Amino acid sequence: MADKKFILNADDFGMTNDFNRAVLYGYEKGLLKSASICANGEAFDNAVNEILPECPELGTGVHLNIIEGKPLTRCDLLTNSKGEFNQSYLSLIIKSKHKEFKKQIENEFRAQIEKIKKHTRVCHIDSHVHTHAIPEIFKITLKLAKEYEIPYIRTQHEHFYMVADTAKNLNLKYPANIIKILLLNHFTRINKKLLNNSVIRTNDYLLGVGYTGMMDDLTIEKGLEALPDENLTAEALIHPCKYLSNVKNHHYKEFLITQNKELENKIFRLGFEITNYKKLI
Repeated sequence: MADKKFILNADDFGMTNDFNRAVLYGYEKGLLKSASICANGEAFDNAVNEILPECPELGTGVHLNIIEGKPLTRCDLLTNSKGEFNQSYLSLIIKSKHKEFKKQIENEFRAQIEKIKKHTRVCHIDSHVHTHAIPEIFKITLKLAKEYEIPYIRTQHEHFYMVADTAKNLNLKYPANIIKILLLNHFTRINKKLLNNSVIRTNDYLLGVGYTGMMDDLTIEKGLEALPDENLTAEALIHPCKYLSNVKNHHYKEFLITQNKELENKIFRLGFEITNYKKLI
């Protein structure tokens, strides 16, 4: 029998109190065992002081963020006149080979990692909008993972699949998400070569790119069904929010994933163990 592991991870932990509550309720229900913290999130203090003590077995990671909000360091090449991040994904790709630009990214990543490590054991690294997947930025991330002894880095290979839901497949989001899959799968092929013979490990598959903004129990179930029956670790990323105030409705739908005992049973029937990187170390 294949040894198949499944990790449901809540990105954006620490962004707002409502996101933080979703992590707590998802953890208490049992399906959510992993979350990634934004060191520059407005609700960071609430996440580490109020939520983490209630979730002792939660696998916690660093959600590197150079896309949204304000940095922890001075990085004028990444920010606007108000001191807020203002780089698009394309601009990060274009500028990622510039020496000073990469230096500022490394300094900011280092500050974010150190801030989080003061409060919790860190077992994985990922990033807001997959910025660390950009190969030159991935090199920085890998360097810091080794330095800070963080054993896992997310990679973004998504096995193509479709769900039987016309509303999900016939809209403007889906074609854009397919382009994201192609780009991130290409980056993953490059980045996994850097991980060869490395002490740093990664997931084999990721769910959550093709149906970004449309994740629910169906996309999780069908995504896992599409994976090969072999030893593997699959991670699904969601952005759950407990309340609807000031957030888009899909965040609440992603919260409902964490409350779905029927989905949990289906995952078990597919042969997956629900776990986190903390337990895999």
